[in-house]
Amino acid sequence: MTTAKDIMHAGAQWIPAHETLDRAAQLMRELNVGALPIADADERLCGILTDRDIVVGCVAMGHDPSQVTAGEMAQGTPRWIDAGADVGDVLSEMQGHQIRRLPVIENKRLVGMISEADLAQHLSEPQIAQWAERVYAHSGPR
Repeated sequence: MTTAKDIMHAGAQWIPAHETLDRAAQLMRELNVGALPIADADERLCGILTDRDIVVGCVAMGHDPSQVTAGEMAQGTPRWIDAGADVGDVLSEMQGHQIRRLPVIENKRLVGMISEADLAQHLSEPQIAQWAERVYAHSGPR
């Protein structure tokens, strides 16, 4: 059985909810990623911040990224998957919620992220096509 841990990108990092968006952008650049899970004071997942969130939700709205926190950008209920979950469960979670990035949690700690690139490396072409059709169907930019 292929698990979430088998296909994830290991070494994902949290951004604390109190951290500002300018620092989040710097961390994304340093890590070469387009999204960071947001952690509350108890290191629990409270959202995911994307580079697009920073641009569209802050900069384009005329806000100063050095004055807006990651926690202020967190919206909705964050989705995640257990490290031991089957890859079919990963696909179902991502498809069912039309999300392109999924944090992987093990023993209540972030251990990695699964992105489109990770799926492309580990799935067959028909699996990727089906995933993309379901994730992108009737969804706006995420």
